[in-house]
Amino acid sequence: MIVKINTEYIELQQFLKLTDWISSGGEAKIAVKKLKIKIDGIKENRRGRKIYPGSIVEIENRKYEVR
Repeated sequence: MIVKINTEYIELQQFLKLTDWISSGGEAKIAVKKLKIKIDGIKENRRGRKIYPGSIVEIENRKYEVR
Protein backbone atom coordinates (compact mmCIF):
# COMPACT_ATOMS: atom_id res chain seq x y z
CA MET A 1 0.00 0.00 0.00
CA ILE A 2 1.31 3.47 -0.86
CA VAL A 3 1.02 6.31 1.65
CA LYS A 4 1.63 9.80 0.28
CA ILE A 5 2.84 12.63 2.49
CA ASN A 6 3.20 16.30 1.61
CA THR A 7 5.90 17.10 4.16
CA GLU A 8 9.60 16.29 4.52
CA TYR A 9 8.79 13.49 6.99
CA ILE A 10 6.00 12.08 9.16
CA GLU A 11 6.35 10.84 12.74
CA LEU A 12 5.41 7.25 13.50
CA GLN A 13 2.51 8.29 15.73
CA GLN A 14 1.07 10.42 12.92
CA PHE A 15 1.61 7.56 10.47
CA LEU A 16 -0.31 5.15 12.70
CA LYS A 17 -3.20 7.61 12.84
CA LEU A 18 -3.08 8.25 9.08
CA THR A 19 -3.25 4.51 8.33
CA ASP A 20 -6.08 3.95 10.87
CA TRP A 21 -4.11 1.76 13.29
CA ILE A 22 -5.01 4.19 16.07
CA SER A 23 -7.75 6.80 16.41
CA SER A 24 -5.98 9.33 18.65
CA GLY A 25 -2.46 10.44 19.45
CA GLY A 26 -2.86 9.22 23.03
CA GLU A 27 -3.07 5.63 21.80
CA ALA A 28 0.34 5.85 20.11
CA LYS A 29 2.36 5.16 23.25
CA ILE A 30 0.60 1.84 23.80
CA ALA A 31 0.37 0.94 20.11
CA VAL A 32 4.12 1.17 19.44
CA LYS A 33 4.73 -1.33 22.23
CA LYS A 34 1.93 -3.76 21.27
CA LEU A 35 2.17 -3.73 17.47
CA LYS A 36 4.99 -5.36 15.51
CA ILE A 37 6.42 -2.35 13.66
CA LYS A 38 9.45 -2.28 11.36
CA ILE A 39 10.78 0.68 9.43
CA ASP A 40 13.12 -0.25 6.59
CA GLY A 41 13.45 -3.71 8.13
CA ILE A 42 14.41 -2.49 11.61
CA LYS A 43 12.13 -3.03 14.63
CA GLU A 44 10.81 0.28 15.93
CA ASN A 45 9.08 1.29 19.17
CA ARG A 46 9.62 5.07 19.30
CA ARG A 47 6.42 6.93 18.49
CA GLY A 48 8.36 10.05 17.49
CA ARG A 49 10.50 8.20 14.92
CA LYS A 50 10.67 10.20 11.69
CA ILE A 51 9.62 8.41 8.52
CA TYR A 52 10.83 9.85 5.21
CA PRO A 53 9.61 9.31 1.64
CA GLY A 54 11.11 6.11 0.26
CA SER A 55 10.79 4.28 3.58
CA ILE A 56 9.01 0.95 3.89
CA VAL A 57 6.91 0.63 7.02
CA GLU A 58 5.68 -2.79 8.10
CA ILE A 59 2.96 -3.03 10.76
CA GLU A 60 1.71 -6.48 11.75
CA ASN A 61 2.94 -7.86 8.40
CA ARG A 62 1.20 -5.14 6.34
CA LYS A 63 3.63 -3.17 4.20
CA TYR A 64 3.35 0.53 3.40
CA GLU A 65 5.57 2.51 1.06
CA VAL A 66 5.92 6.19 1.96
CA ARG A 67 6.08 8.64 -0.94
